[in-house]
Amino acid sequence: MKLTDVRTLKKNMAEYAGKVVRVGGWVRSVRDNKKFGFIDLNDGTTFKGLQVVFEENLENYADVARLNTGSSIICEGEIVMTPENKQPFEMHAKSVQIISPTGADYPLQKKGSTLEFLRENAYLRPRTNLFNAVFRVRSEAAFALNEFFHNEGFVYLHAPILTSSDCEGGSEVFRVSTQDIYSGKKLEPKDELFGKSVFLTPTGQLEGEAFALSMGKTYTFGPTFRAENSNTVKHANEFWHLEPEMAFYELFDDMDVMEKMIKYVINYLFEHCEEELKFFDSFVEKGLIDKLTNVKDSEFARVTYDEAIMELEKHNDEFEFKAYWGADLQSEHEKYLSQEIYGKPVFVYNYPKEIKAFYMRVNDDGKTVKATDLLVPGIGELCGASEREERYDVLLSRINELGLKEKDYWWYLNLRKFGSVKHSGFGLGFDRLLMYVTGMQNIRDVQPFPRTPRNCEF
Repeated sequence: MKLTDVRTLKKNMAEYAGKVVRVGGWVRSVRDNKKFGFIDLNDGTTFKGLQVVFEENLENYADVARLNTGSSIICEGEIVMTPENKQPFEMHAKSVQIISPTGADYPLQKKGSTLEFLRENAYLRPRTNLFNAVFRVRSEAAFALNEFFHNEGFVYLHAPILTSSDCEGGSEVFRVSTQDIYSGKKLEPKDELFGKSVFLTPTGQLEGEAFALSMGKTYTFGPTFRAENSNTVKHANEFWHLEPEMAFYELFDDMDVMEKMIKYVINYLFEHCEEELKFFDSFVEKGLIDKLTNVKDSEFARVTYDEAIMELEKHNDEFEFKAYWGADLQSEHEKYLSQEIYGKPVFVYNYPKEIKAFYMRVNDDGKTVKATDLLVPGIGELCGASEREERYDVLLSRINELGLKEKDYWWYLNLRKFGSVKHSGFGLGFDRLLMYVTGMQNIRDVQPFPRTPRNCEF
């Protein structure tokens, strides 16, 4: 008899009622009272597993009753409807085949393992309720984003992982080399495989712009890298980045897409991850569901940087870092704006050009750029966006102004010569989005195998 997964059983309960099926998975817990017992069996296809009832007439009852958390088994039995109980159905086992039992050295034996302990044993984290829920939501949120952009007519671009330019202009990047580390010789960039210095990309934006200027709307979604020696709860050296680019879109059009996208993902999770969100609301962040409901039902605020600074300056005595015109907003400022002043997500736009990247369109005042950050309650910045500078001479001036190498951006500049149009885009830190929708406070706890300073174990 073939295995049936728990997800299929839950979706087709009436069809399986009274039938004998086989289910394989891992033991979450075992309880017994000498006459009968209960196994909480999870096969990974649903957040909540299958309750398996086994009785004393089971051939290997004693062995089953002694099973530890994490043991792998295959159960065969009848599906019995139990509408009066917490679970709508359960399996009454006819046989339990023990595939691989865990022993006393299984790291997840004890309840209440700390998050730090679980990070050190990241290869086993998905077996806990918490991380089972986190990574299930991660999967569903990624699907929701791809579905949203597919429905909106975007072309999905697989941007290169290797790059010879740094879009952010100053961010620390990982250098990729073919050098024989045992030779004792240091290769010059011209002698490398690509004939120049090459890095792991911190962004797919530039390539996205090239495709947008022929296909209209495109997006990249994949891993990006920054070599900063940062140990904050919001930074990792490898992270997933979603970056749409849209031809003929101006800054407010950009904001419209971001707002629609965030609401789409939250609605999707409410529909497809109800059990997981209830779990997070109960055990991770009280009020999470109300917070997300407020976001999906609110019209996001839109304020200029000037207006934001004026509001923040009224409360400077409450901040560690004082707000003033020309300063980049700190996390405490971002949270204060979205939580205390507006009580909902807010777009802050028209930042001083000195604190923003070279590719952002300069406003007519010559002091600010058409850039915006989406700030959300509880986490601060979630998306960064801008109109891209489509004027060749202005873009070249900005490259030179910031001390970047014109030769590294020759093709990017050429896009401004060959059919240039106004266009806009944004970047969404996917891991930060997951922190927001799950309530998890550390980026390391929403990434399957986090890459952070001193941590590349798995």
